[in-house]
Amino acid sequence: MTDADFALFETAIGVCGIAWTEHGVCRVQLPEQNAEATRARLQRRLRDVRETVPTDVVQRAIDDIAALLAGRASDLCDIPLDLHRVPTFHQRVYAAARRIRPGTTASYGEIAVQLGEPGAARAVGQALGRNPVPLIVPCHRVLAAGGKFAGFSGFGGVATKMRLLAIEGAILPVEGHLPPLVPPASGA
Repeated sequence: MTDADFALFETAIGVCGIAWTEHGVCRVQLPEQNAEATRARLQRRLRDVRETVPTDVVQRAIDDIAALLAGRASDLCDIPLDLHRVPTFHQRVYAAARRIRPGTTASYGEIAVQLGEPGAARAVGQALGRNPVPLIVPCHRVLAAGGKFAGFSGFGGVATKMRLLAIEGAILPVEGHLPPLVPPASGA
């Protein structure tokens, strides 16, 4: 018996991965340097996974994620998640982040206040840095105090975060453009 199934899929920024259980999506893997590296990362993060054809629900999630990464605004808030292995505080942070609508942002501190823990901005940031389902839990919509762009652990770092926010209309491109979302060079 496997803990989860997974599939790889092409996007505008490279080959991503998605893993799911009978309860929902449990991991999204942003691109590594190639498909094999993406597959290997997913297999390291989840024990006993099996690569297979996505269910209809997962295929819709894949299509929506690919649309977002291709530059088309896509709301991923209805994708079912399986976060039962995630600490309770992180689950609360992820639920709050999922309420941030496309085209808007919130700060780490604002999420901490929403959770009734106003001094927990750093803990919110740490939880989002461990987000197992980036894009579905839109950690890219969470900024540091004063609207400053803090880190983004996915491919491309802060430039990818800015590009995703521009796609969603939350920010205007700097000087008329943002770096394109492209996969890293082979062998990087």
